[in-house]
Amino acid sequence: MVSPRCAALAFATALLATSGQAQEAAGLQPREGDFVIGSFRFQSGEVLQNLRLHYTTLGVPKRDAQGQVTNAVLILHGTGGSGRQFFRPQFAGVLFIAGGLLDPAKYFIILPDDIGHGKSSKPSDGLRARFPHYDYHDMVAAEHALVTDGLHVNHLRLVMGTSMGCMHSFMWGEEYPDFVDALMPLACEPMQISGRNRIWRKMLIDGIRNDPAWHDGNYRNEPQMALRIAADMLAIAGSAPRLMQKEYPTQADADRFLEDFTAKELASLDANDILYQVDSSRDYDPSADLGKIRAHVMWVNSADDFINPPDLGIAEGLAAKIPHGRYVVIPASDQTHGHGTHTWAAVWKSYLAELLEETGG
Repeated sequence: MVSPRCAALAFATALLATSGQAQEAAGLQPREGDFVIGSFRFQSGEVLQNLRLHYTTLGVPKRDAQGQVTNAVLILHGTGGSGRQFFRPQFAGVLFIAGGLLDPAKYFIILPDDIGHGKSSKPSDGLRARFPHYDYHDMVAAEHALVTDGLHVNHLRLVMGTSMGCMHSFMWGEEYPDFVDALMPLACEPMQISGRNRIWRKMLIDGIRNDPAWHDGNYRNEPQMALRIAADMLAIAGSAPRLMQKEYPTQADADRFLEDFTAKELASLDANDILYQVDSSRDYDPSADLGKIRAHVMWVNSADDFINPPDLGIAEGLAAKIPHGRYVVIPASDQTHGHGTHTWAAVWKSYLAELLEETGG
């Protein structure tokens, strides 16, 4: 899940126009495009004749003497987000700058909008509830098709992902073990979604499906009660207790935040889109195949993450299954942002530097 709106599943509202700092520093302009996959077959058996994947790139690919791309970096967004979220200053202004760890003068950076997100194909384009019921396997398969068939990249230097993208990162390591040198999953667990994490997602899903105005996804107007429930769940899932207490120290401050946050969500959320996005994690569970990952893994979570609380003590056992894996928990502080810490690169960039160094600089 992404942090552009209080973290978690909030939609990325920053446009490429807000990325001036990163573009100017790198001396490069982002390039946007659409890759269309014909007759894409989903895990459910459903087929979409033309699946559109929108993407943004920075830099240019470089190849060695054997023709293998050596500098491609795939960065994957969270639920409800898009590739554009990574142009926010707390990410791009730290990494996508001249001399930065992911300087576009050195790396070819690929920022896709996943199925159901951003400018890629999604239910709100017109099919509504007739849109194929995609899952994470579909999304990773489409990402791979974009990278290989759309952008003609035959190797990835790094796959980095936040929240849902974090989960996709683990899947990349398992499904394409020789394709990737390094993985940096940020803010997730490589296991079936269960416990409180599943419960709040199910509350959001049920809140949409049980709204009489939803009409099985064929609503004329957005079901307002459903969207309010979704907004409430997003606010809690993305919360950072210390930061929110600091920013909203009085009852009036907290109430004002909630009123403003809900108004923004109601103005932009689509009930079918958010339902599909949250439900797409239903089959996720890479835990059994973590030993297949050959890439070096730097897995980073934060102590104040509501969605992936480290005090469960589960992650350490999972990390031990990864042959070249390291698991890091960032302590809660005034610099962390709950689940959304994944997008504040200054907090964890030292771990990215270590990963890049140990896998070839």
